[in-house]
Amino acid sequence: MRIASVVMITFLFFSFAGCSWFNKPDREMEKSAETLVNEGTSDYREGNYRDAIHSFTTLRDWYPFSKYAILAELKIADSHYKLESYEEAIPAYQEFENLHPRNEAIPFVIYRIGMCWYKEIRSVDKDQTPAAKAMAEFQRLIDRFPQDTLSVKAAKRIKRCKESLAGHEAYVADYYLKTKQYKAALKRYESIFAVYPETQFGKKALENIAICKEKIKQK
Repeated sequence: MRIASVVMITFLFFSFAGCSWFNKPDREMEKSAETLVNEGTSDYREGNYRDAIHSFTTLRDWYPFSKYAILAELKIADSHYKLESYEEAIPAYQEFENLHPRNEAIPFVIYRIGMCWYKEIRSVDKDQTPAAKAMAEFQRLIDRFPQDTLSVKAAKRIKRCKESLAGHEAYVADYYLKTKQYKAALKRYESIFAVYPETQFGKKALENIAICKEKIKQK
């Protein structure tokens, strides 16, 4: 009988203790959506982007139906962008576009996706995937929102992307020319002039096309 009583008391003790140990209120849950959005906005303005991400993520997760939830989703992406964490910013912006395709911020979101790739463009001897992806996003913005002011900026960015892409092709073509692989060089230069005629490399390609043809004749 005494054993049964001890077991029962022990069970009750751990039951009540468990409630206090495992059901402690989350500190963030004690904050209202308004408090979290104010904290996140303040941190963002002050350049404390990691803290801003924390506040906006908490707001998004705990108050998904709040009127501030959409703002939180966008500011999470913006904070990653400001931190130059483009690998995190791109999917965050893409998710925002997928969830809110008709939101008024979509032109800005597309532009920022393009800028994430644009910021990753390196010298012409490096992989030019970022340049290609940036150009695709900027062109998508222009096609969808031709009257938006950001489309004007996107058009200027496209010129830089084309210069980078053409420069990479010229880098390869020049190598073929130096190593006397004239047919391969000719093919590259002709492609540069056909695709990127308005770039500095497109204009230079004309001269090199003539040189390659002359070398091929001599050969």
